[in-house]
Amino acid sequence: MPAKTTTAKSTTAKKSSFKWSTLIIHLIFILITLSMLVPLALVIIVSLTDENSILHHGYRMIPDKFSFAAYEYFFKSPDAILRAYGVTIFVAVVGTVLSLILTASMGYTLSRRDYGLVRPTSFYVFFTMLFGGGLVPFYILVTQYLHLKDTIWALIVPGMLSPFYVLIMKGFMSKIPFEIIESAKVEGAREWRIFAQLILPLSKPSLATLGLFIMFNYWNEWFNALLFIDNERLVPLQLLLVRTMNSLDFITSRPEFALVMSNFNLANFPKTAAKFAIAIMSAGPMLLVFPFFQRFFVKGLTVGAIKG
Repeated sequence: MPAKTTTAKSTTAKKSSFKWSTLIIHLIFILITLSMLVPLALVIIVSLTDENSILHHGYRMIPDKFSFAAYEYFFKSPDAILRAYGVTIFVAVVGTVLSLILTASMGYTLSRRDYGLVRPTSFYVFFTMLFGGGLVPFYILVTQYLHLKDTIWALIVPGMLSPFYVLIMKGFMSKIPFEIIESAKVEGAREWRIFAQLILPLSKPSLATLGLFIMFNYWNEWFNALLFIDNERLVPLQLLLVRTMNSLDFITSRPEFALVMSNFNLANFPKTAAKFAIAIMSAGPMLLVFPFFQRFFVKGLTVGAIKG
């Protein structure tokens, strides 16, 4: 009888400790989630807050007065914003597709154990992660050798291949049984058919995960545009955001907004709210895309973990 009582007490204690540990883990994740959602909500609210309210009371989750003046300013003459959206969407989509093709091709080559130069090629890819040529040689390469200055390809080509993503893809494809490739060869399939019809369909989780990361990189890219783009028709959305945040005079001096400026008193212009509004407009599409790829993350990153 005492033994049964002791066993029952130990079981109750284990259940109690398990519940407390689960509660603590949930609280930690709730705090992490709030630390991400609260700043995002604050940015949205500030973009909808009256400028005078911001000047007098600062940033508040519940402002005294709401105002859509910042969004009205941009959408009454949307030419610059829509053109920047078009450039950014084109760069993100085309760059992601081309980058995935190159990354998957190189990762597949390095994952083949019958490839005789796996070690030196892998070391070469890894070595490029440690050292770079520098900004000046990079600028000379793009402008004088590749002749990409003031072209849309100056925003795509420099980011097409990342050694880190190549190694992740190699780790994922190394998990695919080599017997599948051998059996396809026995059936008469050539290398390109094996790669396109067998390897790529089996690599969908890794392709989706890396594709989202690559798209994020292209969507947020502005430094290459700052270096290589002088044509205003090729300015991407993020560079427009950077210019806006550094100096709002860039937007107020644009000819596309000349009509709008006649309807606004510059003394009451919502400078602070406008910066937050364009931040929402630039980040909004990626916030909508992310949930559709979330289910691939755990499988893609876990299975594609880098092996030595």
